[in-house]
Order: sequence, then structure tokens, then C-alpha cells
Amino acid sequence: MVGVKCGIIRPEKSPRTADFLRRNENVMGFSMDSSVARIIDANFNRAREALRVMEEYARFVIDHEALAKRLKELRHGLAAALVETNQLLAARDTAGDVGTLNETECEYRRTDTASVVRAAGKRLGEALRVIEEYAKTFDEQLARRVEKLRYAAYDVERDLNLCMEHSNRLADVGLYVLITESMCAKPWRDVIRSVTDAVGGCVFQMREKGQSDAELVNRAGAFVDCCRSAGAVSIINDRCDIAVATTADGVHVGQDDLNITAARKIVGPRRIVGISTHSLEQAQTALAMNPDYVAVGPMFSTPLKPDSKVASPRCMREVADLTSIPKVGIGGINAENAGEVFDAGANCVAVCSAIIASDDPGAVSRSILDARRQSTQPAV
Repeated sequence: MVGVKCGIIRPEKSPRTADFLRRNENVMGFSMDSSVARIIDANFNRAREALRVMEEYARFVIDHEALAKRLKELRHGLAAALVETNQLLAARDTAGDVGTLNETECEYRRTDTASVVRAAGKRLGEALRVIEEYAKTFDEQLARRVEKLRYAAYDVERDLNLCMEHSNRLADVGLYVLITESMCAKPWRDVIRSVTDAVGGCVFQMREKGQSDAELVNRAGAFVDCCRSAGAVSIINDRCDIAVATTADGVHVGQDDLNITAARKIVGPRRIVGISTHSLEQAQTALAMNPDYVAVGPMFSTPLKPDSKVASPRCMREVADLTSIPKVGIGGINAENAGEVFDAGANCVAVCSAIIASDDPGAVSRSILDARRQSTQPAV
């Protein structure tokens, strides 16, 4: 026996199922129409599945412990708000669901893992909104609880997308140039233009010591503007406040500066936060605070820090085994030895004097990225 509605033929609910729903209507402390129960059940499952997809990305792809924890807590919070009871299970009717036959062209296509997560994030928000709206018809408190979960989901979706954006942006960049004006053979603006004209987008860090705050703000403002016009990423060394004041893309901190957690509180979730590490142990500690990239070095002896113990490419290899986030080799790197650092698993190399003290910064930059292309073990 079938019922016809809006031209769609579908099975009627059996009296047995309706009776089962009535007998179990108080298991969750509220009752609902059987069709509403189907809607709640479908979107409950959809939301949990979306959260799991996002959680697995945070956990296994970008190794982000804090985001994975927040997503897990959201998933458990949803389960606590809306227990999967016999009432919902009895309402489930997959065979009679006309929506299972509806497909779109792009439904089974995803360009990469990040697109999988973005789709899951949108699905999560939609599912929670559906639950919230239909819950209003039978339980106001449930609707309010789901509303809070929805707002929390929007926040974690934003932070996960920002983290993916930072990770993808840095993973695609092979060159990170440290700019110290006193070491530049040419005006520092010309160095930035020469490098970007030769190799395209890369990362520049302003590293100036001994200047007053007023001088730093002025210099950093000009630096950020120059990087932006060149299509490059701008990073300020040490100073979170200067990075925020000049709208730089990010900040880089050392072992003696603010830690990652404190720096992120100042610069916010939209800016990149990276950190220098000099040993496997320091890298492990830094990774637990979820930086957007980790710099490892010095790879080789360097006149910038003559007293520093050399970490060597071996340390980079050990760190590369720990994490998939972007890894930057730093210290004493030039066109001749950059290949060793890339072979050890670095996504990117940070270079100072070999480029900025050169009469042809663009040519040196090209040579270094040639080493990346020829790497026997390119980082993914």
C-alpha cells in the first residue's frame, strides 16, 4: 500500500513502526512526530559523520592536537545532547528515503583532502541548523543546546580552514628569505623585488635588531607593503605587537621569545605563527603547541650564530618523521647545500646572507629552488 504526495510515490509508515515510536517517545524526555524523528535522525548522523571527517583531518593530516580535541568534544557534546535512542532508530527508513536517489555532478569529486574537510564543515553547519529548527517543535531546551553547538562548530570550522590555508600556503613555498638591511648588498626593497621577479611568491622575514619601537613600526610597515605588492608572505621576527600593528602575514618566535600559545593569543588565528627549534626535543615541545610551521637549525654553521650547535640535516629528517606541517631548514644554507636540506624532508629553506649579500639575489634564489626540484625526497 502506498501514499502519494506531491507526485512522489513512497511507502507509508507501517502501523507497527508508528506504535513503536509512540512507546519510545519518552526515552529522551520528549516526543516528536515520526517524520520529525526521521529528520532529526538523518541530520544527527550527518553532523556526527562530518565532525569525524574533520577530526581525522586535524589528527592525521595536519597533526593539530588542539583542533582534533575540539572536534572530538563537539562530537561528544552532540551525542550527549541528542542520544541515539530507539525512537530515532525506529524512525530510520533508508529504503523509503526518496533523497537517497538525488545526486549532483560534483558530489563524488573532491580535488584534495582540504576540499573534503571544507565540504564536511558546510554539511556540519547545515545539519545542526536543521536539528535546531525542528527541535523547536517539541523541545526548546534541546534547540538551545544545539544552537550553542552550532556556534562552536562555526568557530572550529573557521580555525580549521585557517590552519589548512596556512599549511597549504607554506607547503607550496620553497624559499624563505631573512631580510636584515645592514647585510644587504642592495637596498632591501630591491632584494625583495629581485627575488620575487626571479622565483615568484616566497616568504620574507624582517629581522632587525637594536631599533626603537618607532623605527621598527615604520620599517615593518614599509616591509609589509613591499611584500604584499610583490605577492610574497611577510613575517616579522620576534615582535607579535609589530606584526599586528603593521598587518603582517605572521610572526616568527625563537626559543627565548613568547611561546606559540601566547603568540597566537596576540596575533589571532588568521596570522601565521612559526618557531625556531634547534633539536628534536625542542621540535617535539613546539609541535605540541601547534605552530603553522617549524624551523629547524642551524643546518650548517652560520656567521649569524657562530656559537650555535649545528643541528644538521639529520635533525631535519628526525623532525620530518614527526609531523606533516611545513618544515623550514635554517642556518648556513646556500645554493650548494640546499639540496641536502630538501632531501632530509624540508618543505622550505630559510636563507639570509647567501641571497641578500649577493649582487644577484634572483639568480641565487633560482639556484636554491633548482635544488628543491632536484631533491631525491621532496616533502609533500
